[in-house]
Amino acid sequence: MNAIRNGFASHAPAWGAWVVLLLLLVGYFAVHPRGLTIDSASIWSNQVTALAFVAIGQAIVVFTRGLDLSIGAILALTNCLASTLVSGTPLEIAFGVAAVIGAGAACGLINGFVVVFGRIQAIIATIATGAVFTGIALLIRPIPGGSVDEGLSDILTYDIFHLVPSSLVLLAIVTMIVWSPIRCGLLGRTIIAAGSHVQSAYMSGLPVHRARIVAFVLAGIFASFGGLFLGLQTLSGDANSGIPYTLNSIAAVVLGGVPLSGGAGSVLGVFAGAAIIRTLGGLLFFTGISPLAQPFIQGAILGIAVAASALRLLRTRNQLEVFR
Repeated sequence: MNAIRNGFASHAPAWGAWVVLLLLLVGYFAVHPRGLTIDSASIWSNQVTALAFVAIGQAIVVFTRGLDLSIGAILALTNCLASTLVSGTPLEIAFGVAAVIGAGAACGLINGFVVVFGRIQAIIATIATGAVFTGIALLIRPIPGGSVDEGLSDILTYDIFHLVPSSLVLLAIVTMIVWSPIRCGLLGRTIIAAGSHVQSAYMSGLPVHRARIVAFVLAGIFASFGGLFLGLQTLSGDANSGIPYTLNSIAAVVLGGVPLSGGAGSVLGVFAGAAIIRTLGGLLFFTGISPLAQPFIQGAILGIAVAASALRLLRTRNQLEVFR
């Protein structure tokens, strides 16, 4: 009984995020012109999915007491690659998708090496690498444009048998294939341990350095899926598309119950956090609130949530250690 009670308490912030999301969804579909239909649900899901991919990647880094400020740039870079490579024959499309994911993993690997072997704090290292990734994205796509295969877009942005949005299925499958096996293994436990009890992890012989590198690689992979999905939505690429995703991913992580001090949290809670951000924006739009007031209201709500989580950092002796 105590184990169940402790388990529930440790995931209470994530459960709270889901309660808030469900309340927002009731209001969202109540004011939506189409109500709750598979079409409106698919539109909502498409709005959530790209941010959810990026937020899950960010959360994995946060689990290790890190912070990836390049993750929006990785999304933009892979989005530009998708608009260049994901078209043509089925074989060319498959190659393009693999290249996009590989590019995201390579960006994450660079981040991991710079942080671990360069001994540079993650928050500083990823600002620098993010600038490089943005520059590469601009070289690939100086102005918005390009094309992405419409057939693949139709498959992944509509619905399956008029029952469930395709994008939610894609998000679930990718998360289960990429993160779940690692989370249940040694590296996953080390990722969590690196954020909660790093000294104990070192003394226990856990591969902390390898786990941190893997965390950044996973962040790059999830960001690449975000960039790919954004390309499937817009059928184009834009080097500036990642600008809002970095801060929104951090907000989604916090809203999803993951402490910035690391060592705890779940990707299910992070999905709820990402969905809260997107649902809140849609709710403000459909309720007819002035477009000039919407950024203020949304920013104030997110700011309060992030500030509440950041209060936990005041207990840390050296707060910069949280982002190493």
